Amino acid sequence: VRFLSLWLRTGEQIATLSKTDKNNTLVRQLKVLIVDFRKQQRERDPIHIDETAVKVESFKFLSVHITDDLKWFTTTDSEVKKVQQRLFNLRRLKKFGLAPKTLTNFYRCTIESILSGCIAAWYGNCTARNCRALQRVVWSAQRITRGTLPALQDTYSTQCHRKTKKIIKDINHPSHDLSTPLSSRRRGQYRCIKAGTERLKNSFYLKAISLLNSHH
Repeated sequence: VRFLSLWLRTGEQIATLSKTDKNNTLVRQLKVLIVDFRKQQRERDPIHIDETAVKVESFKFLSVHITDDLKWFTTTDSEVKKVQQRLFNLRRLKKFGLAPKTLTNFYRCTIESILSGCIAAWYGNCTARNCRALQRVVWSAQRITRGTLPALQDTYSTQCHRKTKKIIKDINHPSHDLSTPLSSRRRGQYRCIKAGTERLKNSFYLKAISLLNSHH
């Protein structure tokens, strides 16, 4: 952290940015998030650039709230609030007499698209309470549309499998080398590293490789 702070204070890019940006607008947008799961942790001094604190405990990226403890309570609560607002519109459309197929299409476009946004990155490590809160939204929409909607767990599995297939096909992807095929006797199977913690076990890459192997 000390060296990171020193680099941020003395880096040529930050220095040039501070001189050209009189209002420090871009500097205020810079955020530093430190994720540390070591058993022996200590208090860290705040990181400042031109008297502006840049070290944060959480920040929002692509509608996903990332925290320094990698827990997803904020993300799931935000997702539920957004979807509850759109369920109101779904109920209104039902009162207007729209067909169940039209209601299902509305659900997929306006509600499922929110629930599945970056779901491969965060859903695997959600707690049981988070998963129930998200699934209750799907059940509510299912009662309104009077149709069968995919469970969120199935949506997560589909997204992981689809994303992994794209990574394997793209040799220029940074994570392409993480998918190592096994011997020719087990064609279609990929090597999966051992996980020492539940957090790593439920992460995207290990879950994705497990799902990919289960399809062969």
